[in-house]
Amino acid sequence: MERVEKKTKVILVLLDGLGDRSYAELGHRTPLAAADTPNLDRISQMGSNGIFHALAQGYCLPSETAHFLMFGYDMAMFPGRGLLEAAGSNVAFSDKDVLVLAHLSRAGFAESGILRLEHGRDEITGDRDLLKSVYQRLTPYEYNGVSFELNQVGRNDAILVVKGDVSPDFSDSDPIIRHMPIGRVVPLAESREPERTATTANAMNQYLTWCHGKLRDVKREKPRFAGQDVARYDQTIPGNVLLTQRPGRRIPLEPFSEKWGFTPALIASGGVYRGIAGELGFDFIGAEDTPSFGEDLAERIRIAMADDTHDFIHVHTKVPDAVSHNGNPVAKTKAIGLLDAAFSALLEYLEKNDDLLVVITADHSTPSRSILVHSGETVPVIMAGGAIRKDTVDRFDEMAAVSGSLGFLRGDELMHMILNCSDRSILNGLRLGPHKRPYHNDAYPPFMVRSPVPE
Repeated sequence: MERVEKKTKVILVLLDGLGDRSYAELGHRTPLAAADTPNLDRISQMGSNGIFHALAQGYCLPSETAHFLMFGYDMAMFPGRGLLEAAGSNVAFSDKDVLVLAHLSRAGFAESGILRLEHGRDEITGDRDLLKSVYQRLTPYEYNGVSFELNQVGRNDAILVVKGDVSPDFSDSDPIIRHMPIGRVVPLAESREPERTATTANAMNQYLTWCHGKLRDVKREKPRFAGQDVARYDQTIPGNVLLTQRPGRRIPLEPFSEKWGFTPALIASGGVYRGIAGELGFDFIGAEDTPSFGEDLAERIRIAMADDTHDFIHVHTKVPDAVSHNGNPVAKTKAIGLLDAAFSALLEYLEKNDDLLVVITADHSTPSRSILVHSGETVPVIMAGGAIRKDTVDRFDEMAAVSGSLGFLRGDELMHMILNCSDRSILNGLRLGPHKRPYHNDAYPPFMVRSPVPE
């Protein structure tokens, strides 16, 4: 009987924003290097190590772009964060619409009528219901054949749906950095649809101007029903500008299963990851974030290990990135130590079995103390289990990983090494079926002949 070998299952655990810089209070180490990580260190000792960047060193990538590149897709096909958030938040739109991230902020007047950012998205006060009443003032709107619909999807997060003969090739209005001028929306120089882009940018400026007028010095409505909190309403609206960034539009993409030959799933919280899963053809397994974030990650890993339906499971946690934005490298160090405990079950399995390839890495570096939102340094990566080239690295951190046998992986090289280390790669040049694939593809047309006629 012909021997049929079971294919190696892959679990990719991604610690969002794990990479960082060195700080004096940590002995000039990074938070990862300073953290107590016995499980990650042991997995590192068992595996093959290296460093990774989803594009190239120095490029400061947002998470959605890093994921897109990590999964082997070309940057020219990236549909935009606005599209991914809209898709992941169940906002209604058509494939021709442009989707834009939007949020309330507060700006102050400077010279010549220029508005400068004073309070950004996370500094605007008020609960979701209170801000909902503000967002409702800003929709709908129409200008010169372009219409705008604003959909609240978080406390101070919204998706702006732009309809008409429109293009996503326009700039942001949100400068992100406090005290910087609010940006005028302008057409992108590289747009391939300049007339449509100019029309859209002009309409965007008209809409944002209208929003500023609706928000400026407006009092909230008085309570209409007995028992409502008067103090909650009798104050000025917390934001006086609506700011926008990262527009996008749907682009048809090759499913991940066809591109790489896996049956994929993605375990995460957050609308953007649901959107990534939907656009790339992953089954999405929603997860909740709680204050016990170490146990949250442990549960996601347990789900991935028990899953016998998918053979590529992406497990995500946003914790390192979120802690980094608080500006405290010591707190990030402690958080990484708590996350390390979540890897105990994976470590125990790897010590007893060889049918699982575990990949642990990050999408980008997030500095704990910087004007930058994300930074452009590499992040460490481990591949353990499967078919690997074990090296002598004995610790999981940015510097130790440099000497590992994986070297420096960029972009889709991560996926190609995953195919290689799970024994799924095909010899370059061999081809079965009409499409060029980097993996052994079983779904090709077989050669058939008629059975010989008995004499």
